[in-house]
Amino acid sequence: MAAPEEPIWKLWLDRLLMLNVLLVFAGAGFFGVAVVAQTQGQAKPMDWFQQLWQPLFTPAISLLIMAALISGILSWWQRRGPMAGRDSGS
Repeated sequence: MAAPEEPIWKLWLDRLLMLNVLLVFAGAGFFGVAVVAQTQGQAKPMDWFQQLWQPLFTPAISLLIMAALISGILSWWQRRGPMAGRDSGS
């Protein structure tokens, strides 16, 4: 049996969220490099990271957390659905 085809908006949403995860991981790596550079006396990478924190990394982390919460709630709701129907039976 073939898998049902997903709507195009879901494919694009999945791609966007995967890019977001990649951005968060890249930001974590960049932060690690900036910390190491700062311990070596190089302040410029940490300055760049601090400049990018508010406009780039904060929204990316917020989107990641929001998507995880919504996914978890929808998964819980879908699992709960069939069980709720059994409780109201005769």
